[in-house]
Amino acid sequence: MDMNTIEAVVRTTDPAQWRDGDAWLAGGTVLFSYGSYAFGPEPLKRLLDLGSAGWTPITVSDDGISLAATCTIAELYTLPVTARADGRGWSGLDLVRACCDSFVASFKVWNMSTVGGNLCTSLPAGPVISLCAGLDGVATILAPGGGSRTVPVAGFVTGDATNCLAPGELLRSVHLPASALSSRVAFRRLSLSNLGRSGVLLIGRLDAGTSLVLTVTAATKRPVQLRFDGLPDADRLAAALDDAIPADLYHDDVHGLPAWRRDMTYRLAEEIRAELAAPSGTSGLPASGDFWPPRSDSAPGSTALPKGA
Repeated sequence: MDMNTIEAVVRTTDPAQWRDGDAWLAGGTVLFSYGSYAFGPEPLKRLLDLGSAGWTPITVSDDGISLAATCTIAELYTLPVTARADGRGWSGLDLVRACCDSFVASFKVWNMSTVGGNLCTSLPAGPVISLCAGLDGVATILAPGGGSRTVPVAGFVTGDATNCLAPGELLRSVHLPASALSSRVAFRRLSLSNLGRSGVLLIGRLDAGTSLVLTVTAATKRPVQLRFDGLPDADRLAAALDDAIPADLYHDDVHGLPAWRRDMTYRLAEEIRAELAAPSGTSGLPASGDFWPPRSDSAPGSTALPKGA
């Protein structure tokens, strides 16, 4: 950690206090790793600390779920239990722990890393980006001038480590609508190594029992969302992926070459299509993945994995 250029740490949630050389600080798991030159050639001078914001991490209502930007991954992991205890039988809650586990991070990171931090870092493999985009999340952004605006999470991230935030803007929260949470969902993830960073992560959603929404993340530099009025056949789905994702949009790093990410995107998309086309609970469907769905202790050759391993 190299932050020796910092002159002050200011406890505030007011974007009006932001000035050149500032950075918003939430959990700090990425910011402290990147150091004073996290955002370019000019060093950071101040940190605007959100640690005492006091925002309620998770709010559940009939309209859906609101996640504060300061909600930690550990708090997010508890969401399925608390929401269902509140009488919410939303199928979309099944995605929460799958995405949290996709951090493949230690308990220390889980207890410091935040929903807002994962979104604002805007890495292709950000699992909170996958979760919120896949559930049609809408981000609320506070502006230095005192106003606010909303942006769909699917459009919040614009590229590898880039997003739509203007200087000084602050991500306040993400709302997950009840309409998306109540839909039947399917999840697929792959990485090149056992328990490695996501190379491909797809989420499928069946709205109103008929309309498919497919969200592609990790494989691409930004989220790509496809919507179909009904359930497409395999050929139509593949053609839609052809049209939606040009070759240069597939991400390229040590966690996967673009050609591999493309091939696995088509493979996992077809698995999701087949799963959502079949009656709920149908067994024997293909499910690629390195750790999800969780494997049973009794399954031959399987290894049980602890939470967050």
